[in-house]
Amino acid sequence: MMNNLFFIVFMVFVVVMLGLDLFVFHKKDHVVGVKEAAMQTGMWIALALGFAALLYFHAEWVHGVEMSAGEKHEIASQFLAGYFLEESLSIDNIFVMIMIFVSFGIKKEYYHRVLFWGIFGAIVLRFVFIFALGALVTKFSWLLAVFGVVLVYSGVKMFRDEGDEQIDTANHPVVRFASKHFPVTKESHGHDFFHAGKMTPLFIVLLVIEFSDIIFAVDSIPAVFSVTTDPIIVYTSNIFAIMGLRSLFFLLSDVADRFWMLHYGLGALLCFIGVKMIGGEFFDWHISTGVSLAVILGILVVSILLSMMIKKPVRNEK
Repeated sequence: MMNNLFFIVFMVFVVVMLGLDLFVFHKKDHVVGVKEAAMQTGMWIALALGFAALLYFHAEWVHGVEMSAGEKHEIASQFLAGYFLEESLSIDNIFVMIMIFVSFGIKKEYYHRVLFWGIFGAIVLRFVFIFALGALVTKFSWLLAVFGVVLVYSGVKMFRDEGDEQIDTANHPVVRFASKHFPVTKESHGHDFFHAGKMTPLFIVLLVIEFSDIIFAVDSIPAVFSVTTDPIIVYTSNIFAIMGLRSLFFLLSDVADRFWMLHYGLGALLCFIGVKMIGGEFFDWHISTGVSLAVILGILVVSILLSMMIKKPVRNEK
């Protein structure tokens, strides 16, 4: 059950933050530095923690029903677990975004503009995806086991992949589809997405970013449903994570190669979540939210530490 007033206030908050981002903090195109990205990342983490505190003390306002202290604690814990899980998995999406920008030769001063509108599209798409999936899971709980199998497959696949695949810009399905069905300019026109009634290459990159986010959401959203089947908690944790994705992108973009073990850590995380979902449906396994949160943060920290301690092996190119 959801309090409609809460949802309206929350969406107003999202719109206001997006407006401040576009029209105040990033009014002019510029390269976002590490210091600026770190400050913004810290701000979004603080806002997420503040929202968790709101859930802890006033969860009844979110759901419109009275709750015990234990229920409030569980909801706040579920939000934090969902937030950190989504934030952790988004790191792999950041690596993909870096490859997209580099492969298409996009200037760094335009990165934020593309990411902003990419995040805006993700907010809308995830709203539809999460609430539709929430309705399905409520009626067909066995779907969680199906998604668990998908997550285990994705996790194992990440172990087998090197994590640094190249993108064939000419043969990318989004590029081929757009070029075939819509007029596209051959040259870029600054930060414009359209010029003379035609799509620019920058808009094509935006479409590729959106496409990659959809693929990413197929793994990340079902993973958060392993923590809670409450669509409100899933959606709000997702929104806080993806709203901070841009600043996290700029924070990690220059040091992505240093954290090479994260790719494998996220594979292990997906396998853990997948096994948890399968076990919960077929074997009545119950892993508490606190343990799940500890595992999520533990895998993330260990992956970062191992990346710093172990030098990335150099592949022999034939």
